[in-house]
Amino acid sequence: MSACVPTRAADPTRPAQVHPPHSPPPTPPRRFRVAGADLSASIAVFLIALPLSLGIALATGAPLQAGLVAAAVGGMVAGRLGGSPLQVSGPAAGLTLVTAELIQRYGWRATCAITMLAGLTQLGLGCLRVARTALAVSPAIVHGMLAGIGVTIAVAQLHIVLGGIPQSSVLDNLIGLPDQLARVHPAAVSMSVLTLVLLFAWPRLPGRTGRLLRKIPAALVAVAGATLTASAAGLTLPMVELPAWSSHALAGLPEGPVLGIVAAVLTVTLVCSVQSLLGAVAVDKLASGRPDLQGRVGRSNLDRELLGQGAANVVSGALGGLPVAGVAVRSSANVQAGAVSRNSTILHGVFVVIAALLMVPILELIPLASLAALVMAVGIQMVSLHHIRTVTRHREVLVYAVTTLGVVFLGVLEGVALGVAVAVGVALHRLGRTRITHEESEGVHHVHVRGQLTFLAVPRLSRTLHLVPRGTDVVVQLDGSFMDHAAYESLQDWQTTHVAQGGTVDLGGRTGTRIAEPADSGHCRCRPWTPWRNHQCDAAAEPGLPSAQASSGAQEEEADEARPSGHQLARGISAFQRNTAPLVRDELARLAREGQRPSQLFLTCADSRLVTSMITSSGPGDLFVVRNVGNLVPPPGKESGDDSVAAAIEYAVDVLKVRSITVCGHSGCGAMQALLASEPGGALTPLKRWLRHGRPSLDRMAADDRQGARIAGRAPADAVEQLCLTNVMQQLEHLRAHESVARALGEGVLELHGMYFHVGEAQAYLLAETDGAELFDHVGAFDQAGAAEELRHPA
Repeated sequence: MSACVPTRAADPTRPAQVHPPHSPPPTPPRRFRVAGADLSASIAVFLIALPLSLGIALATGAPLQAGLVAAAVGGMVAGRLGGSPLQVSGPAAGLTLVTAELIQRYGWRATCAITMLAGLTQLGLGCLRVARTALAVSPAIVHGMLAGIGVTIAVAQLHIVLGGIPQSSVLDNLIGLPDQLARVHPAAVSMSVLTLVLLFAWPRLPGRTGRLLRKIPAALVAVAGATLTASAAGLTLPMVELPAWSSHALAGLPEGPVLGIVAAVLTVTLVCSVQSLLGAVAVDKLASGRPDLQGRVGRSNLDRELLGQGAANVVSGALGGLPVAGVAVRSSANVQAGAVSRNSTILHGVFVVIAALLMVPILELIPLASLAALVMAVGIQMVSLHHIRTVTRHREVLVYAVTTLGVVFLGVLEGVALGVAVAVGVALHRLGRTRITHEESEGVHHVHVRGQLTFLAVPRLSRTLHLVPRGTDVVVQLDGSFMDHAAYESLQDWQTTHVAQGGTVDLGGRTGTRIAEPADSGHCRCRPWTPWRNHQCDAAAEPGLPSAQASSGAQEEEADEARPSGHQLARGISAFQRNTAPLVRDELARLAREGQRPSQLFLTCADSRLVTSMITSSGPGDLFVVRNVGNLVPPPGKESGDDSVAAAIEYAVDVLKVRSITVCGHSGCGAMQALLASEPGGALTPLKRWLRHGRPSLDRMAADDRQGARIAGRAPADAVEQLCLTNVMQQLEHLRAHESVARALGEGVLELHGMYFHVGEAQAYLLAETDGAELFDHVGAFDQAGAAEELRHPA
């Protein structure tokens, strides 16, 4: 039944209706709303930014107000325009050395103009969309640059801590240090020591009261404690001096050689851009660990972030502020304090403005020695032991050391240039370093090539191959990831000649796969990253398939859902026989003749998302794989043991003589979820009886005397991930209890490894001992979060 609506006759004098009769009502104007989480996070960041901004300005020799200007502009301008919503910008310790050199050479007003020009350069680079290029800088160079700046800051501020005045260079400061120690100012030293004690002791306060107090930033507590003590004791010390804003110096035209000014602009641009972009990537990693931010905060837009930083530097320089960049400590605090949008960054800038206008009498009570001690601690922390271990593990300690020393003794731009030159040299050395050996065993000649095989190694390769007698059996093993065309042609020519003379050649790679010219893939467009679920090759690529039939590929793919699963299985087998079998047949035939000789036992979960050959880049014969629900290793014993898993372990260790065993857990493990949700009592189903082997992992996670595992420096996202990590460590302990494993470990012929695979990130992590705690760290090359990967350096 429809309602009757009275109608009016059309009025020819009324204007025609512009909007459709059923269009939605106009959207009301959006009101500016601030989430409570953003407000509390902005207060926390402001309390950290205020003393650090003053301290960095003191370290550069700029007017102290310049630090407050940069903090306010970084919060409001970069926070509003930047592409990283949760990154906090402001005066950074990484820019201290650069700014101090510019002030000494050109003066303060000219430095402000150079900051503006650097901002304009950043705007140009942002418009050219080259932000990703900054991520190509070697992490060792970035870490070395920050370490060099940290050493320079610490040595300079040490003179102020002792009650003196720093010199212009690190060498002069080191030479003058003995004389400064002879003229120590007791009051300055006492306030500096008090600041450092509060700074390092505050985050370690124990108990429930300590947890509540630790929410107050340590930097604020340290400076406030020294200020109150100095005022109560009536100490005579140099204090913060903030002149009237009416006399604040603004930017002026720089004077000096054009090339020198251009170099200065490029230096500020380089340091600001690299630090900000790497910090933005690191903030993304921190934000990804917070489930409440999923879908609310997207990944950083690096080109927009570069534009925002450029605009902030233009405004900061024009208003007489320090150069602006993304700051690790404040960004980390912003994420950890629960910020959900860029409003927290903007509000922190507003609070800095209010403090600069209304809190001048309070700020002028702060002793300069306290600020110097704070900045000195920041400089010391920039020399990160974690970064040193990382570059050592990747054999780039030479690049790190040269960059650090270059920055300390020559300057930032010169040190970075030296670091780049050494990094290029190290890369070329690795590329050209190839070891070629030849030996004979039981009538078979073995030629082993270790390293990258390029045209530089072709002469040595040719000499070695010509040592092989005619008509013999030869195995050429290539243990490297790269072979250029010149090396390939040299190998193929020699192989053709040797075979023609009656010999045989087995040319293999590191995993035993045969080396050959890349096959024509015109018949199939599959690639390793092709989605496997319901995958089928492009029908147009199938030989002999009519075009009309090819056009129906999409309908056929949709129909696969309704077909029996056996159809997909048959299609997969058919694709293997057609495309893959011809490539692996020779290798499988060799394995059939010689038997399996894997070097590793890989014990992982039965989850269908874990494809062991994919995540380990392994092939036939490489891994002895055991899979079960929850990657569990039942401890030995009649009651608790499991003969199936125990038999596989015994066979792998005693018969196959594997050299390592890896226990691999993964994110979102259904077994761990079931273990967390299990309740005592009820029917003992097969699944419940099996999961009892995981109960020690639950007990380990609940133990108060153990420090929980971390993953790449962050805490686990939830209880399930915590249990997945803990379960890997617990199953390794169960492994050690097996007799065959204990014996092999005692003989030094076996290694145990823990591994965690995050399915959603497609990222593998290896278990490592770090400062007595368990840390699952990244596997492989440096992730381009680079220098700010864990936001540990307080720049």
